[in-house]
Amino acid sequence: MTTERTANINIGGDEYTLLLTTKATKEIAGRYGGLENLGDKLMKSENFEMAIGEIVWLITLLANQSILVHNLKHKDSPKDLLTEEMVELLTTPVDLATYKVAITEALYKGTKRNVESESDSKNAVVE
Repeated sequence: MTTERTANINIGGDEYTLLLTTKATKEIAGRYGGLENLGDKLMKSENFEMAIGEIVWLITLLANQSILVHNLKHKDSPKDLLTEEMVELLTTPVDLATYKVAITEALYKGTKRNVESESDSKNAVVE
C-alpha cells in the first residue's frame, strides 16, 4: 500500500492504516448515500452519542481495509480485524477528534485524481 492513499492513526498503542478502497466506498454509499453525504452526516448528527458512533464505525471500516488487504496478500499470517467495540474501548473522545483529521486525509487521498497534462508540440513556441 502506498502512503499516497493512506493515513495512519494509533489505537491502543498499535498503529493502524486508514485506507479508502472500492469496498469501503460501497459500504459508505450504502450507509450515507455516497461520500459527498458523509461530511454532512458527521457534522449534523442529532446527538453526541450518534456522532461518536458514526466516527467509530468509519474508523473501524477504514482501518479494517488495510488489514483485509494484508490478509489477502499474506494468507499465512493474517491479522485480526478491529471491531467497533475494540475501537470504543481503546480510545478516548479526544482521540476521536484527532482521528477526524486522519479520516478526512484518507478519504481525500483515496478520491483524489492525478491529472497530468501532456505537452502539445503544436502549441510549442519555436524561436
